[in-house]
Amino acid sequence: MDMMTPEERQQIEVRLNALIANRSKISERIAEARALGDLKENAEYHAAREQQGLEEAEIRRLEERLAKAHVVSTDLGKSTGQVFLGSTVKLRDADSGEEELYRLVGDATTTFESEITEVTVTSPMGEALFKAAVGETIRVRTRRGLKAFVVIELV
Repeated sequence: MDMMTPEERQQIEVRLNALIANRSKISERIAEARALGDLKENAEYHAAREQQGLEEAEIRRLEERLAKAHVVSTDLGKSTGQVFLGSTVKLRDADSGEEELYRLVGDATTTFESEITEVTVTSPMGEALFKAAVGETIRVRTRRGLKAFVVIELV
């Protein structure tokens, strides 16, 4: 099951609709390239067919993700005081004292805000954050060893 926020579901639907809308354009490219003649040495034809195959595979993948998706309300975290999918949280590194903002997201996100680090629910940091409460210390196994963070606040 793929957990995602309503915004992440909407991003997938927009991408899926764009790919579906592009089907006719690719079909036109294939038809135009086919009209040029010999298909063995027709690079435009082969490129269009390859693009068609890649986009059809992506359409199937996105449709499957949406069919299996579990959309989670992003309001749950603030009402419970715990970190849930969609929550933005301020963490303090227990060693350095440095504070950073993190957002717990599903795998579908494509927003890249420079001031907020997005972590997926399935990542080591995401697993440690999930259901953590304000004031709690979480431990995350990284490539450089075990790191500890204190949950300062839900933003």
